[in-house]
Amino acid sequence: MNTRNKFFSVILSITLICISNHPLAAQTMGQFGIKGGLNASKIYIDNTVNGNALIGFHAGVYGQFFSSKSFAIQPELLFSTKGYKAQYTELAIQDINYNLNYLDLPILAVFKLGDAGEIHLGGYASYLLSATISYETNLATGINKISKDDLKSFDYGLSGGLGINFGRFQIGGRYNFGLVSLAGSDAAKILLGNAKGSCTQLYASFNMRSH
Repeated sequence: MNTRNKFFSVILSITLICISNHPLAAQTMGQFGIKGGLNASKIYIDNTVNGNALIGFHAGVYGQFFSSKSFAIQPELLFSTKGYKAQYTELAIQDINYNLNYLDLPILAVFKLGDAGEIHLGGYASYLLSATISYETNLATGINKISKDDLKSFDYGLSGGLGINFGRFQIGGRYNFGLVSLAGSDAAKILLGNAKGSCTQLYASFNMRSH
């Protein structure tokens, strides 16, 4: 991880720690815990003949602030692997996997359904940590690192999902819809066009804060 990535990660971590230790946040915090699960992500490419979701994962921490019996604000800090499986047929059959690693910061409004579960609605911001492509053609197979200058460093979008509670555990699903075109250079636009990302997530979380 280069200096810029480390700096960004440290700033987000310090921000989360400061929020969680602020007296007002401490008084209104309902939960603090860990979560993780599977990603099924896609990027929609203009000149792609067909493609499939790329399976990855996410893991990190979450908290609920200004919490009441019916509502809370939930920020999260997650490492998340995303991407897309694409097939191009213009010159030769080329199967390409775009592998993108992000630091995600969702901020969600939580509507509580009693003790049974929660509805999550909000948005997210993401920072691109690294990117590679793996490819297989009629002539060659390999893995290449993508220059971060070819892709937008920041992404953001809308999020929505549902969680079901089992005591201090929760399982759920969420859909994230990106609003930013991923290509950051003219060369990247040849392959990606105006592609934007989406990601379906299945997760399990554990509330570490006792009531």
